[in-house]
Amino acid sequence: MFSQIKDILKNPYKAYNFVRRKIRNKLFWNYYYTDLREPKTKSNVPHDPQIQNEVIENLSNNNFNVINYEIDVSEYRNYLNNAEYSKFPCYYNGGKGRNFAEKSLEHYLAAKLLNLNKDDVYMDIASSDSPAPEIYPKLYGCRVYRQDLDYPEGIHGNTIGGDAAQIPVDDGFASKMGLHCSFEHFEQDSDIRFIKEAGRVLKKGGKLCILPLYLFNKYSIQTDPSVLPKGGIDFEADAVLYCVRGSGIRHSRFYDVPHFIDRIRNNLNDLKLTIYVIKNEKDVDPSCYVKFMGLFEKE
Repeated sequence: MFSQIKDILKNPYKAYNFVRRKIRNKLFWNYYYTDLREPKTKSNVPHDPQIQNEVIENLSNNNFNVINYEIDVSEYRNYLNNAEYSKFPCYYNGGKGRNFAEKSLEHYLAAKLLNLNKDDVYMDIASSDSPAPEIYPKLYGCRVYRQDLDYPEGIHGNTIGGDAAQIPVDDGFASKMGLHCSFEHFEQDSDIRFIKEAGRVLKKGGKLCILPLYLFNKYSIQTDPSVLPKGGIDFEADAVLYCVRGSGIRHSRFYDVPHFIDRIRNNLNDLKLTIYVIKNEKDVDPSCYVKFMGLFEKE
């Protein structure tokens, strides 16, 4: 929190938005909640083991390739030591902030599933302020590009700005792509458009890793009504809205299996999907919640 406040104070625009968000959340949250359409509820989407087992069974019944995955905790600890997150003080307070265990675990797991190496051209999608694009070249020797909607439009060195569903690179540009806790923020049809775009950007044999892959037994979107733009967001009519006060997140999509089939599997084209189910995330830290990972391989 302290490093976040320091960053805000250095940037007047961030400071203005920070204060504005706090006021909207404190004084007007219930008003914004009331203004949202039904169905909706005041709660987080639950990370419930019974529901997760129901999802796993539903995936298997619909012919998904589902594989159980055990984290090598000692290998993760070794990754953590070598990554040196302390060199990134603005990222979860250099590794001391709340939720850091989950975020660093996501970075480790993505690199592991992708099998990053010195021959790879890796693209970090929706990268924002993640240190992964700096850590991965050091640990694995790969060439890295970072992409985000908030970056300046176009290609600037190893930074790519613009829509992740319209990346300004040639076909087969990248061998590996990764999204760490970001795919759920792709609004409206941008999740569908991105999957199609990833199939174009990846070279043959290339891989895309999405984690966490948020799956639930009801098609849902988690949101904080107080941070929605004027006029709101055109949420899908069949999605249940889970509204969380103070989360600061405007859109976080949780697929049920039928919607995942319709939106993702039906648009894979020449991508092959494997879904990994993590069995021991709590062995890393009790705060860790990543359960499902999607690995897409271009055939």
